[in-house]
Amino acid sequence: MARKRMFSLSIIDTDKFMDMSTGAQALYFHLGMHGDDDGFVSSPKKIARAAGCNDDDLRILAQKGFIIPFESGVVVITDWGINNTLKNDRYKETIYREERAKISLDDRGRYALISGVEPTWNQNGTKLEPQHNITEHNIAEQNKEREAPTRSPKFKKPTVEEIGQYCREIGSSVDPERFFDYYEGNGWMVGKRHMKDWKATVRNWERREKDERGKDLKGDYGKGSSGYGDMVKLGEPAYDGVFEL
Repeated sequence: MARKRMFSLSIIDTDKFMDMSTGAQALYFHLGMHGDDDGFVSSPKKIARAAGCNDDDLRILAQKGFIIPFESGVVVITDWGINNTLKNDRYKETIYREERAKISLDDRGRYALISGVEPTWNQNGTKLEPQHNITEHNIAEQNKEREAPTRSPKFKKPTVEEIGQYCREIGSSVDPERFFDYYEGNGWMVGKRHMKDWKATVRNWERREKDERGKDLKGDYGKGSSGYGDMVKLGEPAYDGVFEL
C-alpha cells in the first residue's frame, strides 16, 4: 500500500466541503491518509477518536456524500479516484471485496452504490444501519407494472339459459340452443381461434342472420343453404374482438 496520499482542490476547495464543521473537514483528511489503495478505511471510528473528532463528524461526511459507510463498519472515500492516482506496480487491491462489489465508478470517477439498499449512520451515529431506498423501490414497482403483460379474462362458456337471457335483453332472435350446440360442437372456436366474448358473437350471429334473411338463398350462399352454420363452413365469419389471441 502506498504511503503517500493526495487531495484534489476540486473536492476540498468547494462550498460543499467548506460548509462542514472543522471537525468533519479534519476527519476527512485523516480518513484519506488511512485509506487503502482503493480508498477503503477499516476503522473510521478509531481514527475519529484519535483525531479528536466524533461520530457526528462521521455522520456529516456520510450525509454530504464524502464517504460511503457499510454495515461492516468500513467506509470508502467517495472521491478517492479523483484525489489519488497510483502506478500499477504500486497498487494493491483492497481486502474489502464484498464492500467493493457494492459500488461502482460513475462517469466522473466517483464511487457510487449500485445496490437498492443504502447504508447510513443511525441517529446516534454509533451504528451502521441499512436504509431502504423508497424512491428506487417505487420506481422499480412502477416499471414492473408497466412491463407486466395485460391478460384478458379467461373465457367462460355460457349456459343455454344465459344465452337466452342475453338475447331477451337485447331483443335478439338468435336461437340460444342452436347457438350453444354449434359452438359446443366446435370447442367454442371462431375460425381457428378461441372465442373471447360470447356476447359479441351473439350480436354478430344476429347481424348475419338478418343479412341472410334479406338475401335470396339461391344467390350468394347457394341453394339449400341452412344458414349460419353453412356460412361458417364457407369461411364467412371472421369477427374482430370475439376471439382470444
